[in-house]
Amino acid sequence: MRRDRGRRDRPDVGSCGAAAYRREPVTVVDIATDPLWERYRHLALPLGLQACWSCPILGTQGETLGTFAFYFRTRRGPNEDEEQVVETCVDLCAIAIERHEAEREIHRLAYFDTLTGLGNRASFDIALEALEGTGGAGLLLIDVDRLKIVNDTLGHAAGDDLLREIGRRIGETAPDGAYRISGDEFAVVLRGANVAEAMPWVADRLLEAMQPQALCGGRPHRLAVTVGGAVLGEDGATVESLRQKADIALYHAKDAHRGGFARFTEGLGDAAARRLQAIRDVREALDEDRVEAYFQPIARLDTGDFIGLEALCRVFGRDGARMAEAPFQLAMTDGVAATLLTERMLTQVARAIRSWLDDGVNFQHVGVNVSAGDFHVGALEKRISGVFERYGVPLRHVILEVTELVYLGKKDNLVGEAVKALRARGLLVALDDFGTGYASLTHLVTFPVDIIKIDKSFVADLGEGGPGAAIVGGLIDIARKLGMKIVAEGVETAEQARLLEALGCRLGQGFFYARPGDFDLTTKRLRERGQPLPDAAPARLTAG
Repeated sequence: MRRDRGRRDRPDVGSCGAAAYRREPVTVVDIATDPLWERYRHLALPLGLQACWSCPILGTQGETLGTFAFYFRTRRGPNEDEEQVVETCVDLCAIAIERHEAEREIHRLAYFDTLTGLGNRASFDIALEALEGTGGAGLLLIDVDRLKIVNDTLGHAAGDDLLREIGRRIGETAPDGAYRISGDEFAVVLRGANVAEAMPWVADRLLEAMQPQALCGGRPHRLAVTVGGAVLGEDGATVESLRQKADIALYHAKDAHRGGFARFTEGLGDAAARRLQAIRDVREALDEDRVEAYFQPIARLDTGDFIGLEALCRVFGRDGARMAEAPFQLAMTDGVAATLLTERMLTQVARAIRSWLDDGVNFQHVGVNVSAGDFHVGALEKRISGVFERYGVPLRHVILEVTELVYLGKKDNLVGEAVKALRARGLLVALDDFGTGYASLTHLVTFPVDIIKIDKSFVADLGEGGPGAAIVGGLIDIARKLGMKIVAEGVETAEQARLLEALGCRLGQGFFYARPGDFDLTTKRLRERGQPLPDAAPARLTAG
């Protein structure tokens, strides 16, 4: 039986090639003279082979799986007994081959990534377990930079092109230990006594392999990855902790020198481990749908009516406990985690607003927080407008809340352009936690905002004739002259509300009015105390 994926299925390539091509039996009674054997008779005749009878092995779909051939030392064709044997054998061979192919396909799907052909997460886990007791081993984790930008700007097909090409280059650089272990993360398992010396060299080769541009979605694109590594036995790295320590090194590299390589050392410290754990917890919560939008009302100081809301992200553990603020903020320093949370929040807020509009619930606006990462990923206007358009929500019901620190980065031009484009579509912009950064008054002139939210630290220092009152009063006067609204954050007492109103502030937010609540509680609150946006009112926060 002949089964060769590289066979030449042509009408003039011996008995087997012709049978495979024609998908019917081919009998050659004289190899020495038959034209089918013209190019190959010199191989058969010296062995005493004078004739050949070949039958194709066909699959259930009629495709050729192989051939079953008899060679004779005399010039003849098959006899009746031989034909019966072959008829039975061919069917059995077809069943055996197709079963083998099915098993191979099941194995391929179970242990290999369908996009890149590299080993998948299951293969990677097996490879890590096999490191126990080896003479030397190490692990490199490779994170793809800017994959989301490619997906958002060029489409997911282009993103697949990017991953496929990066996977190919990693596989060529480390052919014996390359894996794709998640959407944008690859791994290389290193083995050998000299892994500690070889690891930097392999990492450099991986980074060099990414230098030539690749076509993604038909356009040239520069590939970029960041690499982190750990060596078994160094700095307490065991088989069980090797992945975690390589993860810590990777995240350190992404923070310190994205596009480079970092190797784990104990000096990276507990802070990196805590940050990595926080990021993992957020990613798992997103995967398991444990992220929920809570809403805190914004109230009129004179009546206590709720004119709007701020959407606040709540991440819950598997035990139902809310993720504490400190680890949540650590997770938000990761650009990918931050943008994924924003997308989840935008969807939940859009769905909530649509429900309130359909049910005639009174409210004006809902504020949504965005991070620096959301701006730097790009296409923010498209992403925000796309979500709300999908739910049929006018952007005049949305406030984009941005902290002052977002404006202070090197890419503030990018932030300013995105904010300008969103405001042109009717969305309001609030400068959150105002006064906690620096050069705050400059930002009021250089960046287009509609609302200033005074940080709660100023509200906490309010007192008759005190410095807090002077600062808040000055901010209120400046905002009024610039045509901006003021919202005081952190209002916790009736006395603070009275002092703020006396200073000319009209809107407040804090525990004095309501703690953040889920959708059902917020709907009940709005039904009881919500104030609608007047039909004739312009797209500006109104307090009366």
